[in-house]
Amino acid sequence: MNIISLEDTARKIRLADLETVFRAGAGHIGGEMSAIDILTALYFHVLRIDPTHPDDPERDRFVLSKGHTACALYVTLAERGFIEREDLATFLQPHSALNGHPNRVKVPGVETNTGPLGHGLPVGVGMAKAAQMSATKWRVFVLCGDGELQEGSNWEAAMAAAQFGLDNLSLIIDHNRLQQGARLAETNALAPIADKFSAFGWATTEINGHDIGEIADALDANQIVEGKPRCIIAHTNKGRGISFMEDKVEWHHKVPNQEQYEQARIELGGAR
Repeated sequence: MNIISLEDTARKIRLADLETVFRAGAGHIGGEMSAIDILTALYFHVLRIDPTHPDDPERDRFVLSKGHTACALYVTLAERGFIEREDLATFLQPHSALNGHPNRVKVPGVETNTGPLGHGLPVGVGMAKAAQMSATKWRVFVLCGDGELQEGSNWEAAMAAAQFGLDNLSLIIDHNRLQQGARLAETNALAPIADKFSAFGWATTEINGHDIGEIADALDANQIVEGKPRCIIAHTNKGRGISFMEDKVEWHHKVPNQEQYEQARIELGGAR
């Protein structure tokens, strides 16, 4: 898929995410909008996956560590063909498979349950180590929020990944600078993130997390540094694409009202 097609797909996913959250009356829309370009690049350009064989042992693995943004993952999985688009209407409804956090038993394409922050990278390290021990070629990708890097489990995992030389592991950090209730810098400032991961023995790069071309290039197998796990710091904006949500901490967990929904639809290119 070329860059223009990827950008159009990301727009469709943003619009579907907005509709799904609005219909459900709940969700984490701000952090979903900041991550959708990354998810689009992964699922439509980078990951070696097959929606008709979601358990293919040779597939690449993706872990959404910031599991509270599950709606964006479900919409992406629906667009990619893992689940039916009609299923999105059941998001957060009783007995629905589409819970507030992803469940690997219920949803094809979900690799592991996530929700408690700081667990995704450790799980990804275990997956990458298993691939290394099995001498298989599949890769592991983890998407985490910047706020969850305050969890110490991430740094234990970072040390282990470097120790084991897991060059089949890529961590993407959705660096939107906001977490629940406050800005990252006001809570427990992590800067400089790149220097920290480099000091831990990772190959580190920083990109524009809304430039799909940059994202795709950064995740390309040709960028692998032998013997080093890879950390990609994606600079993003919470609420990306919706003017009144962008860079606003209150949109971590908030639902637009009818007027806001209609405005957001127009801004995302939906029908009036």
